[in-house]
Amino acid sequence: MLHRKSGLSRRVFAVTALSALAAGGGAVAAGAAMAGGEPKRRRASREMRGVWVATVANRDWPSKPGLTAARQRTELIAILDRAVEDRLNTVILQVRPTADALWPSPYEPWSQVLTGTQGGDPGWDPLGTAVEQAHARGLELHAWFNPYRIANHTDPAKLVATHPARKHPDWVVTYGGRMYYNPGLPEVRAFVEKAILDAVRRYPVDAVHFDDYFYPYPVAGQTFDDDAAYDRYGGGFASRADWRRDNIDKLVRETAAGIKRIRPAAQFGISPFGVWRNADTDSRGSDTRAGVQTYDDLCADTRKWVRKNWIDYICPQIYWNIGFSAADYAKLLPWWAEVAEGTATRLYIGEALYKAGDPAQSAAWQDPAELSRHLTLGADHPEVRGHVFFAAKDVAADPIGAMARVIADHYQRPARSPR
Repeated sequence: MLHRKSGLSRRVFAVTALSALAAGGGAVAAGAAMAGGEPKRRRASREMRGVWVATVANRDWPSKPGLTAARQRTELIAILDRAVEDRLNTVILQVRPTADALWPSPYEPWSQVLTGTQGGDPGWDPLGTAVEQAHARGLELHAWFNPYRIANHTDPAKLVATHPARKHPDWVVTYGGRMYYNPGLPEVRAFVEKAILDAVRRYPVDAVHFDDYFYPYPVAGQTFDDDAAYDRYGGGFASRADWRRDNIDKLVRETAAGIKRIRPAAQFGISPFGVWRNADTDSRGSDTRAGVQTYDDLCADTRKWVRKNWIDYICPQIYWNIGFSAADYAKLLPWWAEVAEGTATRLYIGEALYKAGDPAQSAAWQDPAELSRHLTLGADHPEVRGHVFFAAKDVAADPIGAMARVIADHYQRPARSPR
């Protein structure tokens, strides 16, 4: 998650995908938002009320690299306390942002977001502390991992000498100014799963969480060079795209099986980009005109994962306002509800709190009630079991009171997370 792509995804730092969404404005569909002038309130005693805590590039926490262990811990506790204050019940903490770790991993180096130096021991155990302190406050702690991103640069010499990417340069693909592990190599998939499952083995995390990064977002004029892997392993597939999707399917299925084997009570959830496919590409797709489609561009068949019950929950990033012409929240939410209907996969909705009050965003995002309308719409669909907000820094700042409005309209009483 680093990062929100400003027109189409939550990641604002991943600017390369900004051009993916057709331009469009969009007035708020007020009629869909209110009933009798008052917000409709969800009555469920269990619903997801989550917040993402992004550590990549020190987006949400720690506030900067190189803080003392005590200061890092204080900032983390403040995030947990704020979640309780806002009557949230789940914190999704990014613990493997760039092929590194926020726990003492035997497989990957300490993250540089802690000390400023990759591999530098921070003097404490952030993930262990987060799990302990979240549970002490009645919060769930979902450990968030990015599977394939190695670095937001292209220089292997900037990685610590012991980094697996330096030991195995044949695992690395450089693309779009970044380095990635090659998802087409079985040894890469095995290593990534081993690194992730180490945290599941060590800590009583409530879930493993993936974001929207599988194969990287398209970069115009560039090719993701996996020719050698495709030549070696792709012979049984009709196309490279089918082979790539199978690689990601295997990652999802094998990770799910590993989690259940090690910690049966832990969940596995994924938060994909909000558009699986447009209807003009696939009749099963959504009524959208997105320039990015997860099935085609990220090689992630998110709809299949839900329909086949491979994951415990899905949390699509529907990071657009009601009425947005290219990807209307009021059309995408019902589409996802229909996908989840009749499955064992719970549906939560990813919400773009970071857009609320941002002067670079459209008029809809200057209205403090926009996000509250999203939850009102969700209450009309029983498949929607809650919402997750991007991200912790924006929950704390809340420049126009959008989060305060959500709390007042929908979170007057505490709720336990779904199980």
